[in-house]
Amino acid sequence: MRIRRKKHLKERIRAAEGILFTACQDIHNVKEAVEDKRYIDFAELFKRRAPVYMEIGCGKGGFACKVCAANKDINYLAVELLSNIAVTGAERAKEEGINNLRFFVCGADYLARYVKPASLSRIYLNFSPPYPGLRYENRRLTKPALIADYALFLRSGGEVFLKTDDCVFFEYSFGTFKAGGFAVKDVSAELPLKEYPSTEYETKFRAQNIPVYALFAKKISL
Repeated sequence: MRIRRKKHLKERIRAAEGILFTACQDIHNVKEAVEDKRYIDFAELFKRRAPVYMEIGCGKGGFACKVCAANKDINYLAVELLSNIAVTGAERAKEEGINNLRFFVCGADYLARYVKPASLSRIYLNFSPPYPGLRYENRRLTKPALIADYALFLRSGGEVFLKTDDCVFFEYSFGTFKAGGFAVKDVSAELPLKEYPSTEYETKFRAQNIPVYALFAKKISL
């Protein structure tokens, strides 16, 4: 489904400056880009030092705003591929005065250019597109190459929370995290988790009696 471009998008992005920022577009080749490091200084970005959580594929930012409003002691980087979508979350954060949240427009494959090793405490993957079939495996946010990136980004003992309504994608992700050196636990039966609040999708699916699958993956220190 094609996403309609929002009216006055450029003006809205400028108005969200300080909350919303975009990855450099100078190098389009992923391998070349990640070699040219442009690490984000989180202490400078948030004007303080605190544990950093990152959500990849944040959409309109509903989950991010909920987590940040309830956890003032963390810094939260919400990553979204499209500025057309992320700007909605940035506007909400600004309107509600949520100061511990920033939105970053960036493709997941390019994050290794910007996220310094061992700089994150937690990563959220909420209802990521499952991209069924091996033909599209390289687009998944839990493909082996990105699992390796997540392990690099996380501090010792850092964790990943994942939710999905797609059983096949869940099983695939469980396998890639385990193969990538994480300790993985199926927490589907324990939902809702206190440390993992419900997303808009989860609430919608549960109302329709659609199963929701969740896993917890912890980085194993070697």
